[in-house]
Amino acid sequence: MSESTYPANELATLRAECEQIVARYPQSRSAIGPMLHLIQSVDGYVSPRGIALCAEVLGLTRAEVSAVATFYSQYRRSKNGTYNVGVCTNPLCAVMGGDIIWETLTERLGIHDTETTEDGQITLERLECNAACDYAPVIMVNWEFFDNQTPESALKIVDDIEAGRDLVPTRGPNKVGTFTEVSRVLAGFEDGHADEGVGAGEASLLGLRIAREKNWTAPRENPDHTVSKADGTEGIDPVGDAGSSADSQPAQHKGTKSVEGGAK
Repeated sequence: MSESTYPANELATLRAECEQIVARYPQSRSAIGPMLHLIQSVDGYVSPRGIALCAEVLGLTRAEVSAVATFYSQYRRSKNGTYNVGVCTNPLCAVMGGDIIWETLTERLGIHDTETTEDGQITLERLECNAACDYAPVIMVNWEFFDNQTPESALKIVDDIEAGRDLVPTRGPNKVGTFTEVSRVLAGFEDGHADEGVGAGEASLLGLRIAREKNWTAPRENPDHTVSKADGTEGIDPVGDAGSSADSQPAQHKGTKSVEGGAK
């Protein structure tokens, strides 16, 4: 989008939807995250005019909104492709074939990390983790899972996108939405596909099934640091007083960032 402002009718709709998002939160600035996804659902990225609108609605400066938009990787500062193809190359996926898949797709598409094909259809992204290690190697297309991938199956994803065919994820809805459609869902506006397809797969549920078969339950901690076991006996909690004393210490020096309302 090259326009510096939204057309009047589009602006009215966007502003109304931004107000809907703000109404979900006790502190208005907490709405900044989903509002940025809403902007992406319209512009395909976090545009300057979108930042200006968010700042106006939330009573923030443009710099404050930009600080959030540049901190989180799901917010794009340039136009994203219709389909974001993310290949995990973290250690587990890498050794299971993720590195080879990445090399195959970069060669096939002629683009590299965060670059987009000339036709605007595919943005290729090298992801740190898809949070699906039990299905390695994994590709995510617009944040939907494609599990247990091979170079051949990865190339088929690209072929299907280029041919205009529907993409069917391993788990999730019956087909993958476009980047802008999924951005609208991330903004909190349901698309009616939440209950479609497979949720948790067999690999994710295996531990739960074994625990149920063996009647394993989580230990219940008592104030004296004993724990009640599944067989009815009790034992001393190995963390005991050490865990208690650690909990009593201030939370500083842990290297984490304080986030209030989605941004600081």
